[in-house]
Amino acid sequence: MPPMPAETATAELFDWLASVANDPLAFTMGAFPWGEPNTVLANFAGPMDWARDLMLRIRDGLLDLNTAIQEAVASGHGVTKSATAAQLILWAFMTFPDPRGVITANTENQLKTKTWAELGKWFNLCWFAPEHFSLTATALLSRDPSRERTWRIDAVPWSEKNPAAFAGLHNQGKRLLMIFDEASEIDDIIWETAEGALTDSNTQIIWLVFGNPTRNIGRFRECFSGGRFADLWTHYQIDSRDVAITNKTYINRQIAAYGGEDNDVVRVRWLGQFPLKGLFEFFPAEEIEAAMSREVPYVDRSTPLAIGVDVARFGANNSVIFPRKGRDARTIERQSFSGLSTVELTNHVFETWLRYRPDAIFIDEGGVGGGVVDQCRERRLFVSGIQFGGRDDITGLIFDTAGERYANKRAAMYGALRQWIKSGALPNDTNLRTAMLSIRYTVPERTGLITLVSKDDLLADNPGLVLDDLDALALTFGGPVAANANAGGDYPQQSLVETEWDPYSEERMWGT
Repeated sequence: MPPMPAETATAELFDWLASVANDPLAFTMGAFPWGEPNTVLANFAGPMDWARDLMLRIRDGLLDLNTAIQEAVASGHGVTKSATAAQLILWAFMTFPDPRGVITANTENQLKTKTWAELGKWFNLCWFAPEHFSLTATALLSRDPSRERTWRIDAVPWSEKNPAAFAGLHNQGKRLLMIFDEASEIDDIIWETAEGALTDSNTQIIWLVFGNPTRNIGRFRECFSGGRFADLWTHYQIDSRDVAITNKTYINRQIAAYGGEDNDVVRVRWLGQFPLKGLFEFFPAEEIEAAMSREVPYVDRSTPLAIGVDVARFGANNSVIFPRKGRDARTIERQSFSGLSTVELTNHVFETWLRYRPDAIFIDEGGVGGGVVDQCRERRLFVSGIQFGGRDDITGLIFDTAGERYANKRAAMYGALRQWIKSGALPNDTNLRTAMLSIRYTVPERTGLITLVSKDDLLADNPGLVLDDLDALALTFGGPVAANANAGGDYPQQSLVETEWDPYSEERMWGT
């Protein structure tokens, strides 16, 4: 059969796109190379069963133009949420003239490195996409210059201080798409602002929210059974074990290691269920913002200067030296180093001591950190080695944590930091803010102790999360440090030897 003329091929493509305009599953099956040899989809016959069901519900919901389609999906890990979201974005964008849409996620980093990156992967897998459409770092848009403002979907980071980015989103008589990825972490004010888009009549309005069910509070939780807005949403919860591509052996080993299906980490990470006891936010967002925006509190000369040193263990991590003088953790800049040996990091700790003469140096001595502790002591520095998993020996001694009970030293130091930020000054830093917002805790009934979610679990839930700076800051609460007249070495020290002898007195200089 001779090659088809380009004009004919284009016309047939447009006819096909029009035919699947109201059928996202049909579009998904035809737009990507499912089962084709030598492609990444060679071993896949199509979307996962839950994703097919979602696409069919959207198809059926499009029959009523005056009722917005609102779908909420809570799931465990590895169920292809991001892939499904990308497929639906491309369907909504490519099959209807002049669509508009907004895609956001729990953090800007998540939006860029996962949600939008996954969209890029499926855009490139779509055999006709690059020829007719354009994908930039922040937008999916038509190649027609006259329609790039009207035919587009944008990636928009959210901020509770600037919800206006989600206001005024309308597309009367056409198609409007909103997707919230990791929606459990998106502030309620953004949800409330986005609701304004639901008022257009005779419009295809599709609002999809995806996420791990990490919180028992907030708008995402309220989309599900028992929630205030449950009747407005079609809600669906996915167990990772029910999805064909997941590693069931690994998941079952994880469930056993955590003690069974009633463990909150298991429920959130694998079962797609909201926690029983609750994995709560450890640092309140409003208190973080206040600590990063307030003026530096007055710190007098007697307030001790503490230094926290977090030692990198892996190539992607950084070693951090974080100074804190009383309520001020901003004025003296922290230092961050990549790829240092323990000897090189020890040199930087020693230089910091020479420059600032801190009253206490707390070093994480777990793993390779023990080498830094030993080498600092060889140089006659007085340092305290801190084991994050050690027992809590500071609660009640540092700030207002009396009466609280923590599972280990890490949790106790974080507890002291949580009390401190109520009146302390933090650097205004996006990565530090993200790290603090990611910290979760629970209180197991059998122990009654405040227990932080482990670093490994946090990193599994938040790829790309950087905890080094936060750990170094928390280390400054590794033990009590007494006030003294010359704290921090900021002032000349009095001589330890007093004498009346003055070799330069007039009587001695002139012999009188």
